[in-house]
Amino acid sequence: QVQLVESGGGLVQAGGSLRLSCAASGRTFSRGRMGWFRQAPGKEREFVAAILWTGGHTYYADSVKGRFTISRDNAKNTVYMHMNRLKPEDTAVYYCAADSRAWLHVGLGEVDFESWGQGTQVTVSS
Repeated sequence: QVQLVESGGGLVQAGGSLRLSCAASGRTFSRGRMGWFRQAPGKEREFVAAILWTGGHTYYADSVKGRFTISRDNAKNTVYMHMNRLKPEDTAVYYCAADSRAWLHVGLGEVDFESWGQGTQVTVSS
């Protein structure tokens, strides 16, 4: 069973930066993918970014491309998301997700990821 624990959320002013972390445990993470999703109040959970454990290839939602960077540390089984130039519309609960399939450009819906963390709140003030 996979356990995912997010950290690093908080309150930041528009234009600021935050780094989220997701520590994974419970199985060997040498294959497959990790993703970040977010859910704002009253909205559906949406895809933000994904990364493959092997090769580190990444994919981003258009809304965060050029501002957010997803990375991973295979030795620590940890995935990060560096968020720069934050905007008030980035305010949401951010969730880390794991999936055993090495898909990158497809299968980016909530139902396509097998395991989820508890979420961490990111609030961007204007």
